Amino acid sequence: MSENDKYRIKQLSIFSENRPNRLGAVAKVLKEGRINILGFSIAEGAGYGVIRVLVDKPEIAKDLLIKDGFVVKFTEVLAIQMQDTPGGLFDLTDQMKDINIEYGYGYRNPPYAVLIVRVEDIEQGIRSLLAGGLKLLDNVTFH
Repeated sequence: MSENDKYRIKQLSIFSENRPNRLGAVAKVLKEGRINILGFSIAEGAGYGVIRVLVDKPEIAKDLLIKDGFVVKFTEVLAIQMQDTPGGLFDLTDQMKDINIEYGYGYRNPPYAVLIVRVEDIEQGIRSLLAGGLKLLDNVTFH
């Protein structure tokens, strides 16, 4: 186990058909399980979607969603703190030029913003971001 493991955030990737109220069905399962949604994004493919969710109890959430018939897997992502000002994203990405970002999404958490990213090589990403002086949120933040 590496000292950097604390920066690996478990994101739920939920695969679902593209049809009405699939997000509502996911939200209902999580509500009934008393799971708090901390952030999410939705991506679409040919006839299906991927709902990516950060929650406070990922293991329980995964079990509940699978029990309800959803196809779910964990994906490791990084949470990077950035300035909540015009140009904050540029300033952050300018320091990430050597990192291949597969996808990302953000949210505001005043007084700062957070960029959630899936990177090609998570261990190298962690080392590079920390070496560049960037602040990574640890997985305790998401529980």
